[in-house]
This record gives sequence, C-alpha cells and structure tokens, in this order.
Amino acid sequence: MPEKTRTAPTAARDWLTILARYREPSTRRSLWELAATVVPFVALWVLAWMALSVSPWLALALAVLNGAFLVRIFIIQHDCGHGAFLANRTAQDWLGRVLGVLTLTPYDVWRRTHSIHHAHHGDLDARGIGDVLTLTIDEYRARSRFGRLMYRLYRHPLVLFVLGPSYLFLLQNRLPFGLMKSGWRYWTSAMGTNAMIGIAVGLIVWFGGLLPVLLIFLPTSVIAATIGVWLFYVQHQFEETHWSKGDDWQLHAAALEGSSHYVLPQPLRWFSGNIGIHHVHHLYSRIPFYRLPEVIRDHRALAEAQRLTIRDSLRSVHLNLWDAAQGKLLSFKEARARYGVA
Repeated sequence: MPEKTRTAPTAARDWLTILARYREPSTRRSLWELAATVVPFVALWVLAWMALSVSPWLALALAVLNGAFLVRIFIIQHDCGHGAFLANRTAQDWLGRVLGVLTLTPYDVWRRTHSIHHAHHGDLDARGIGDVLTLTIDEYRARSRFGRLMYRLYRHPLVLFVLGPSYLFLLQNRLPFGLMKSGWRYWTSAMGTNAMIGIAVGLIVWFGGLLPVLLIFLPTSVIAATIGVWLFYVQHQFEETHWSKGDDWQLHAAALEGSSHYVLPQPLRWFSGNIGIHHVHHLYSRIPFYRLPEVIRDHRALAEAQRLTIRDSLRSVHLNLWDAAQGKLLSFKEARARYGVA
C-alpha cells in the first residue's frame, strides 16, 4: 500500500479556519442535488415495476441499479444530519426524516449515534457506537479462545459485507440500539420510521403483490446497504489509520488522520456524494457534500493526504487488529507472524 501523507495535530486544527469558508450550503444547489437524486430513483422504481410484466430479471437489474441512487439519497440524509444541506434547520430535519424512510434509517437515532462517531472516532477509550469494532493486539490476545473466534467471525468479509449490511438496515435499525435508555425521542424516531416503512410495504403488496417487494424493494435496499457499509469501512479501516487513547487522542488529528481520501472515478464519486473525501468531511462536517471537491481542488495538501485507491481498499479487507507499537492495522496473519497471536 502506498505511503500516506500525514498531517500533524496542530496542522489539523489549523485547517478549521480555512475549511470554514466552504461550510455554507446553497439552497438552490441543494434542491437541485435532491431532485437529481430522488427523481431518477422514483423513475427507476416505476420502470422496474413496469418491467415485472416483461421480465423479472429486467426488474431485478433495474432495482440493483437503483441501489446506487439510494446510496446518494443516504448521503443527502447524512448532510441533513450534519446541518450541511439547508439553511433552515427544521426543514432540513424533516427532509432527513422523510429520506430515512427510503433508506430504512430512523433519522434522529442515526443522527445521534453518528455524532458520537464523529466526536470519538479514533479514541480507543470510546468505542462501540457508530463504528466498526476494532481490537488492539493486546485486547485480542487477552480474549478467550471463544472470544477470539467471535471477533474473527465478526471481521470476516462474509459477515461484514454480505450478512452485516442486511442485518444493520433491515433489522437493527428497527430499534434505537445504543440509545435504548436515552428517552422517548429516539423510540419515536425508530417507531415512526418503522410505521412509515410498514405502510409503504403494505401499499406495495396491496397493489402489486409480493414480487415488487422481493424483486425491487429488497434488492434496492440491500445493494445500497452493502455499498454504504463498504464505503464506511474503507473510510476508516486502512493500514495507517489513527487510533490512540488518553491524552494522546486529539479530536482534530484523529478526524483528519483517521479518515481516508478514497479516490474514486466518476460516476462513482457522484453516486457516493463525494463521501470518499472523508478526511475533510470528518475534520469539518458542516461542509455540504457537493462542496468537498472544491476543498481538495484548492488545497493540494488535503488532496494528497490519506489517499486510498480502489486497489488499496481491497487489501484493507484483511486488516483486523490495531498495532499500537507500529501505529497501523495488521492482518491476523501479520499479527501471528510478528507477535505469535493465534
């Protein structure tokens, strides 16, 4: 994997003043991005439904393609949660809640857990909410044989990228996990979203039977969930990411150094809402997704920092344990060879 350009903690904080220039959303641009995403999504849904009478395989193919538009809908919901999409916060939050029905994600629950992720990313003392579980070498070694086996299963690509996305979006999101005892607001968010999803699915079945659910609704949702989980994984799980604890952990350094710049070609950048420019997003989350390319265009240092190509990201699948001594993630094989960790 190519060497990543690193940024000192003081430099990370210094970027805040510079990046503040990009934080203001344009209502006109935001509404255009919303229309350019939702209109094709609805159109493909209608085409897929119509295609059921021609060929189930054609309907399924259109549903799979529509998963990419659903990813972009999630990115817009994501920006709403960060207050980066519309100037009017009330309108922004309600837009996020509506989009949350399409993405199967209760908006208020997700916004809270995601804010925890941003506030504590890279902090070994504050793991567990909104992140991919990552153990240190010592923590893994201290586990029982069964505990190590469970961690290996959790980190297996089949679980992370095949079973995990469906479980997360279809099942886990139905309850406010992580906020179960945090008050009625999060239960209202989860149950309200569930009710709207239930009504939508009920109407689909009423007018079209089970086929639209099985060949359009579920494939679109599962494809989008899988892409979304993959993007989230590679944004933080790369060899020279950032983990630290105690006084060594600094919010801005962790945000910048612990997030990748996932270099994607067009049209993947468009469908992913530029979320690959994740190091900038984590350092200043109020920047609208459509302004992130401006940042790396104007600032070469950020364009070159933490670059992760598609080939690099495929290698990151096998990185599982944090080696504090070397300051990088290791595979189970590397950990066994270096430290005798079974």
